[in-house]
Amino acid sequence: MATVTESNLAYEGSITVDREIMDLAGILPYEQVMISNLNNGERFETYMIPGRPGSREFCLNGPTARKGIVGDKIIIFSYCYLGEQEIEAFSPIIVKLDQDNNPK
Repeated sequence: MATVTESNLAYEGSITVDREIMDLAGILPYEQVMISNLNNGERFETYMIPGRPGSREFCLNGPTARKGIVGDKIIIFSYCYLGEQEIEAFSPIIVKLDQDNNPK
């Protein structure tokens, strides 16, 4: 669970996330993600833009800025499709954050 740190309506779209956290989660720049906002129930798709490493930023950009406000708690999901033989060896990456968006 991450905390939204900024909301920037005057941008094309996406979510900007601290590059260190993206790397921990194995999410690539511009990868499509699903976001669920615990505060208002919104669930939406967008793409990730790498933010400044160590910034702990989670900024909703463009139209996604209408889906949440600073302080909202969000969960970011990244999905993939696997074949039957790949499923057994698959292990998801789960990154848990504290209230300041620091990895636990």
